[in-house]
Amino acid sequence: MTTTRRDPATPSDRPRPRRTAGVLAAATGLAGLGLLMPSTASAADTATCTGDVTAIGAVQGSGATAAITGAVTVRGVVVGDNEGSSPTLQGFFVQDGGDKDKSTSDGIFVYAPGKDQVKNGDQVQVTGTAAEYQGQTQITATALSVCATGRSVKPTSVKLPLASADSLERYEGMLVRLPQKLTVTEHYLLGRFGQVTVSSGGRLMQPTNVYPADDPRSARLQAENDLNQLIIDDALNNQNPDPIVFGRDGEPLSATNTLRTGDTVKNAVGVLTYTWAGNSASPNAWRLRPVGALNGSADFTAANARPKKTEVDGDLKVASSNLLNYFNTFTGCTYGVGGEAADCRGAENATELERQTAKEVAALTSLDADVIGLMEIENDGYAADSAIAQLTDALNAATEPGTYAYVDTDAATGVTNVAGDDAIKVAMLYRPAAVTPVKTLVENDDLFERHPLSVTFETRKKARVSVVVNHFKSKGCDGATGTDTDQGDGQSCWNTHRVEQATTLASWIDTTVVPAAGDPDVLVIGDLNSYAKEDPILALAAAGYTDMIDRETGSEKAYSYVYDGQSGYLDQALASKSLKSQVKDVEDVHINADEPSVLDYNTNYKTAGQLTSLYAPDRFRTSDHDPVLIGLNLRR
Repeated sequence: MTTTRRDPATPSDRPRPRRTAGVLAAATGLAGLGLLMPSTASAADTATCTGDVTAIGAVQGSGATAAITGAVTVRGVVVGDNEGSSPTLQGFFVQDGGDKDKSTSDGIFVYAPGKDQVKNGDQVQVTGTAAEYQGQTQITATALSVCATGRSVKPTSVKLPLASADSLERYEGMLVRLPQKLTVTEHYLLGRFGQVTVSSGGRLMQPTNVYPADDPRSARLQAENDLNQLIIDDALNNQNPDPIVFGRDGEPLSATNTLRTGDTVKNAVGVLTYTWAGNSASPNAWRLRPVGALNGSADFTAANARPKKTEVDGDLKVASSNLLNYFNTFTGCTYGVGGEAADCRGAENATELERQTAKEVAALTSLDADVIGLMEIENDGYAADSAIAQLTDALNAATEPGTYAYVDTDAATGVTNVAGDDAIKVAMLYRPAAVTPVKTLVENDDLFERHPLSVTFETRKKARVSVVVNHFKSKGCDGATGTDTDQGDGQSCWNTHRVEQATTLASWIDTTVVPAAGDPDVLVIGDLNSYAKEDPILALAAAGYTDMIDRETGSEKAYSYVYDGQSGYLDQALASKSLKSQVKDVEDVHINADEPSVLDYNTNYKTAGQLTSLYAPDRFRTSDHDPVLIGLNLRR
């Protein structure tokens, strides 16, 4: 997808201070993090734990909001201690013995900002005002007594998928256990808010990656996915936490201790809350809070190892890689050479560019590809100071001089600024020792925001293949009208436009690329911003192109991108009729989509320690898209 510079919050929407050093001083692991604060209640307080109290279940009620509001007194055991000043939750969770009504929750949040009065296992009596706050029932305390200490509460088991969207109401504020082995299906906000989304039965797939949008099974799968997600969150409502407590094996996140989509957690214990993460970017949702809970734990296990070596069968290797805005310009960017002013993207300064380049070089060289189609590189021409030239120089410096070259599209076509007038473009790298470009063409129809690029390559054995790299219109809804608005079928906005791009591309290849190449073998690659069974891909299939990723891996499993907790592939490898039998292997190289975005090259919103601990000049998290690698055995 086309993205702007980055998503994390600007300073203006960070109203709460950063985590202080003492709040999670011992948070190098999660087991036992329920014992964070000492009790300051005196022994004399125990004398007041008498008299009538209201069952917490009666306060909670069986509906979405509190059944009793106003003055109440409750008595129960502290099962989650999250006291203190912001950015803590500023209170604690109390659970009683139950009211014998399974439809009501036996736990509740007690709001007591700035206080440090209890510890987990304390039996307490609380008087205060019951009310709803952002969808969660809470008591604002006016009086508190500690009745006893060292009490235990058995967690209630909760399983995914949920029976209905409101089925967690009966556990709000209670200590719960997730006994299943659950899979990390999303961690986009791990670095920003310290949260991870988990699901049962493995990662969740994008429905339109598996079924066409008009297939009823697509809507059913989306409904199932919606009931099969839960957030595991840290104990704080701040942004950009340090440490980020959810890495593997109970240790904080780092460049060497990642947390990948596909990793698992079993028997997580925490308090179930309905809260936000302190900012509207992560709104109210059901969250398991293990940090600060009574015997809370959430130890993530490495179930999805980082790939160690990338290999595909074939004599000629072609890759497709979305660089997520590789710019070597920090100010004065334009929409194409000499175009109107545009916001600069990617690295904000020389330090970030150096870090980004190191990771891109590691990623691209690891593919060991003879031809590499690129997306999201700065559209600033092909001169020696251009982004494509600088990246090529860095690749050659890391290997041998002349190992890689780039196609100067302007020179090859004789048309200035032929790549289009977007801020980014598609481009092509190749290894001169393996192939020679013999024909370069650009589809310069303004229908395309980034003009498709076709380069016909000839191997040392005189076999030819035309590689066509593309970057279709994104799914973002800005400016969408008519049938290009979101139709609610899972394909998001601009689907009609992308279908038109697909059919125009296929016609251009048939009428222009193939005759100019003198060979029918065509490989269509790139970020088509369409999942495997969406209309643009089906249009290309109708035009005679075979989805090689679906053929080799299956669309029910394959992915190159994770969005909103669901996996699928936007990055395509489609072969013409004559080429498909010559495709020997295809692989989505999972070095990006599974990795937390906070492990990228960016330096902002990171503490001094995180600039080192969260960064490595390796191939992981160079982009939000995984590259695709295709192995060919070409016939002459």
